[in-house]
Amino acid sequence: MTISSAHRDEIQQLRQTIRELHGRDSIHTGSEPVSEWFQGRPVWDGTVEIFKLINHPQAKFAYAWRRETDNGSRTCVAVLGIDPIKNPADAVHAVAAQARKQSPDDLAR
Repeated sequence: MTISSAHRDEIQQLRQTIRELHGRDSIHTGSEPVSEWFQGRPVWDGTVEIFKLINHPQAKFAYAWRRETDNGSRTCVAVLGIDPIKNPADAVHAVAAQARKQSPDDLAR
């Protein structure tokens, strides 16, 4: 499978985010589409990139993606695969749940 240079650049950005947030290098192993719904409404729909972590003491994988912020810019999100996070959908669900706690109206757009 050939990936575009834009996708390759995004993967490098996500790897850098993982390195900055979690202190480990990683290897991209795949992509998975994920949709998150809350109260019958979509709150996030996109692709989560899956990374194998190198020498992390607790997690073997990290799940990362870019999302739009309130001001319209895009930011990177990276979640470690530590229980209860077992897959990309769990990672998105955890971030969405945290966002609902902080600002319940933000995800309803």
